[in-house]
Amino acid sequence: MQVYLDNAATTKMDDEVIDFMQQILRSNYGNPSSIYELGRQSRVIIENARTTIANLLKATPSEIFFTSGGTEAINTIISGVLQKTEITRVITSPIEHSAMLKSIEYYARLFGKSVEFVSVDGKGHINIDELDKLLSKSNGDTLVSLMHANNEIGTLLPLKRVSEICKKYNTLLFSDTVQTMGKYSNDLSKGYLDFAVASAHKFHGPKGVGFMYISGENKISPLLQGGSQERNMRAGTENIAEIAAMAKAFELSYESMELNNAKYIEYKKHLINRIEKEVKEVSFNGDIEGLPNLLSIALPKTTHNEMILMKLDIKGIYVSGASACSSGAIKDSHVIEAIGKAKTIRPIRLAMSKYTTKEELDYFVEVLKKL
Repeated sequence: MQVYLDNAATTKMDDEVIDFMQQILRSNYGNPSSIYELGRQSRVIIENARTTIANLLKATPSEIFFTSGGTEAINTIISGVLQKTEITRVITSPIEHSAMLKSIEYYARLFGKSVEFVSVDGKGHINIDELDKLLSKSNGDTLVSLMHANNEIGTLLPLKRVSEICKKYNTLLFSDTVQTMGKYSNDLSKGYLDFAVASAHKFHGPKGVGFMYISGENKISPLLQGGSQERNMRAGTENIAEIAAMAKAFELSYESMELNNAKYIEYKKHLINRIEKEVKEVSFNGDIEGLPNLLSIALPKTTHNEMILMKLDIKGIYVSGASACSSGAIKDSHVIEAIGKAKTIRPIRLAMSKYTTKEELDYFVEVLKKL
């Protein structure tokens, strides 16, 4: 039996999305910047995809910009905002995705900006009072960048509350929404966010394509220089088929979002109950009431558990110990370290998708308790 439970790293493409993408690959090869009919057809496909995504997010099409994925989107926003002379510092947390932390570190150093960190508790919740205090000395000179859902432990940001604090101090708010796009409605018309990002392969779309949301009130400099594509925000010929496939996958995620989240909540409770009753010396990382499809298990950091991921792999169970972007590293997860558990536990991250079955979760528990 093969059980894939690493859907926070990437998801299986939906068959309907694959078929849709293949159709466009075969038929729509014109350059979207060309003025003849083949080019115009490609342009229509791209703009229809933009409109689909914008409508689902309750944004305007002019606020959606296509990229090669979440990492490029993050780099574009961070570099673009920090080039603004009025922005002098960034406030972030120690548990952000490495793409965010490294982008902030690099561009802050490049443009001579300061970086401050708001602390997190043992479950990965940011210290709201501390954020308020840090911003109290702000005068429209700060970018706050805090992820919506942590990719390793699933803890959710109280987005409305954080937005209220940022608005009180006239502060820009950027949230890494890669793990929640396609799982939450993310109503951008509420005005909580100035910037957000998405990566299609997190919601059953293709790899190598994503988008960024830049609210209409904000103007930033592009990361890539060249042509005038994406209204001068992202140079380079657009990836027509992947952009269209991403919009299709995003649309499908909304059609089944309520049903899927109800399933995740039910399955997660079932999984937690079985693990607590049947597996010795196990606890959980983060807030288990967080991201519905994600559960981080904490095993004792013993010699016996050192090869736990490999042992599960041999049994056909595919999970991660941390984020896929850092799983090749030999050091402890910076997220687990920030919540104070790096010295005592070895994490296993389970992330479900719409294809996950209860039988697969039961098989995981049966294997885990025998290892």
